[in-house]
Amino acid sequence: MTTNVYVPCDAIALALGADDVATAIADQAAARALDVRVIRNGSRGLFWLDPLVEVDIDGVRHGYGPVEADDVASLFEAGFLGGAAHPLSLGPVESIPEFAAQTRLTFARHGVVDPRSLDDFVTHGGFAGLRRALTLSPDELLVEIETSGLRGRGGAAFPTGIKWRTVANAVATPKYIVANGDEGDSGTFADRMIFEGDPFCLLEGMAIAARAVGATHGVIYIRSEYPHSIATTQAAIDAARSAGWLGAAIAGSELSFDVEIRVGAGAYICGEETSMLESIEGKRGTVRFKPPLPALEGLYGKPTVVNNILTFASVPWIVANGGAAYAAYGVGRSKGTLGVQLAGNVARGALIEVPFGITVRELVERFGAGTRSGRPVRAVQVGGPLGAYFDNAGLDVALDYEAISDAGGLLGHGGMVVFDESVDMATQARFAMEFCAAESCGKCTPCRVGSTRGVELIDRISAGTRREANHEQLLELCDVLEHGSLCALGGLTPYPVRSALRLFPGDFGLVTDVAQ
Repeated sequence: MTTNVYVPCDAIALALGADDVATAIADQAAARALDVRVIRNGSRGLFWLDPLVEVDIDGVRHGYGPVEADDVASLFEAGFLGGAAHPLSLGPVESIPEFAAQTRLTFARHGVVDPRSLDDFVTHGGFAGLRRALTLSPDELLVEIETSGLRGRGGAAFPTGIKWRTVANAVATPKYIVANGDEGDSGTFADRMIFEGDPFCLLEGMAIAARAVGATHGVIYIRSEYPHSIATTQAAIDAARSAGWLGAAIAGSELSFDVEIRVGAGAYICGEETSMLESIEGKRGTVRFKPPLPALEGLYGKPTVVNNILTFASVPWIVANGGAAYAAYGVGRSKGTLGVQLAGNVARGALIEVPFGITVRELVERFGAGTRSGRPVRAVQVGGPLGAYFDNAGLDVALDYEAISDAGGLLGHGGMVVFDESVDMATQARFAMEFCAAESCGKCTPCRVGSTRGVELIDRISAGTRREANHEQLLELCDVLEHGSLCALGGLTPYPVRSALRLFPGDFGLVTDVAQ
């Protein structure tokens, strides 16, 4: 009888030696004349356990990790193929506390399936959403998305149903579906995990969007820094097309929709939707003026749905199970679940999928186990490099778009970067301005020039040069950046700067009552 052993092929696992582990398992099995099939799966997202080796025993996955190639012989000697005890044994994977406490909807197949296997995808519920979508009218499908309360997971949190209906009502043709995978925010990796762990889910979500709005062609924009993502997603596109899930008359229906990959050249600004569209069209990645909105005049001037990878990947579950079922998760206007990415100085870096409403503190302490250094948490940046900082006292804010906004921050793509008490927050604030200056497309003056002036002002404050006057000028500059920039790069850069000044004035040499 063949024993299935799973070894992740996610980029993080590969960096930690997963390929060598897979080879060692195959070699040991051959040497012992054991019938073992090594399957490369996506990551479960519990990165502190990677490479996480799983053994299928009577339908239950038993985990061992983190496994190095040198550990493999001892695993065989201990009898791990039968679930035997070993210093690296973790028991049933789905019973690991940090995994069992999650609500996996979007990431349900991650770590379970071979991401390149169409049969594996279908066996585990793949295309159930698309099959149902093909039985609904476009309007019925749009109602399901609207009922779900799904909002864009890329950062803007715009209601997905409204965007899709706008494209559906547009008269011009052809219409396009564009998946924005230019995941450039520090501490974020959820899009990459979709590409490398369940790319068919993304394709299914895009095809459902095409059915809803009447689109015929899709583009997946992937950053060049993700070579494994590009290869795995292209393999999925080829397999889906060969099996009739992409192309003409999908699954024998009237829907015709195909997808191609476009690779970015490394510009952070191309994460902004209009810059990305410019890049896809072969132009320099610069921000477009809005209006017109991409929903009306997007790719090649035609109506275009532009959503983040996580947004499209959330759609199949919604359509398969109903919009109301998805809306039953979460709080307020923040419906469903979010893949939270824990990074930075955190003991357990991970992708955690949970319903909205959990606090930042619980995510960092319960799932992340605090700092890797063991020192107290001093700050957590929520929402990527342009997100606000929350000090330890502010970590009880809920994972909720409105709650975090009311607290002066933004949820963004769901990334959280943890810092311990050794961090210098003046340096972090300076980095935000420096980052904006380096990544600006240069089209608008507030972003292009203001960010450079911001670096200079922070340097003067830190050096003790007319601190109060320069502090006041820095706050005024932040107002100009926020309200005068063409896009979110310049518009959001003030968030980390203001929050650092407000919460950690001493790091700038300011007295507590000076910071506003």
